[in-house]
Amino acid sequence: MVDRRLIVTADDFGLGPETSRGILDLGSFGVVTSTVLLVNSPHAEASIALWKAAGRPVEMGWHPCLTMDAPVSPPAAVPSLVDVRGRLPSLGGLLKRLLLGRVKADEVETEFRAQYQRFVELVGAPPANVNGHHHVHIFRPVGDALLRALSDQRPRPFVRRVVEPWATLRAVRGVRMKRWVLSRFGRAAARRQAAAGFPGNDALAGVTDPPFVQDPQFFARWVRAVPGEVVELMCHPGHADEAIGRRDGHPAAGHADRRVAEFKLLSDPAFRDAVAAAGFTLSAAAG
Repeated sequence: MVDRRLIVTADDFGLGPETSRGILDLGSFGVVTSTVLLVNSPHAEASIALWKAAGRPVEMGWHPCLTMDAPVSPPAAVPSLVDVRGRLPSLGGLLKRLLLGRVKADEVETEFRAQYQRFVELVGAPPANVNGHHHVHIFRPVGDALLRALSDQRPRPFVRRVVEPWATLRAVRGVRMKRWVLSRFGRAAARRQAAAGFPGNDALAGVTDPPFVQDPQFFARWVRAVPGEVVELMCHPGHADEAIGRRDGHPAAGHADRRVAEFKLLSDPAFRDAVAAAGFTLSAAAG
């Protein structure tokens, strides 16, 4: 049997204190292998302190963000990215600006370089794993700016390829149109990432919306269906976290319920059984 790697990446580390604690718990259990930090979150510094105090139980990567909270750069330096309050827009707001050509590529790069520097200051090392919050790195000019911001890092970090195979589109129910659209943009972005020398996954699993994670077979079904030798399973686990509120563009209750449900599914021994049965070895992005 071909040795298959499964990278289980918990997005949104630093979003809120209990979200971060939940991710660290799953890292300590050996289930989550990588996570990505929202450096512009007001909870980023405290969350990294928790990670260090816990003995760094999970690989730490970077979650570049253009759709929540304030930028790391002074708002006056990135006016095409912020609203009148100097805050980053919602995902819908950013996509509208991109569609209308109102986002300036040099300002995206400025903000990403500021976030990257903040990551290094907090963590003490460059990121091992990178993926955009709300998958913003699959869209141009955002993805191009991200690759430029990462261009000097050696070795190159693992950059998520938002590519879902047809096999899982057919086998796993829920938000198939959303998943198809993300993969349509993601395949082109993945080609650009590979051409620039950035390693990544053969396939991405786990894209969904909150109601579907209530299915006790949710993650197991993905693991059984997804092909590829290097697969990234994205997830959003955590403990109930009042600090999230509506900051991330979702109603507070549904958002928190989704994270608690994912924590429960990933901590269930049945998830490890499904991983082993599919021939996967759990792995960090850096290998």
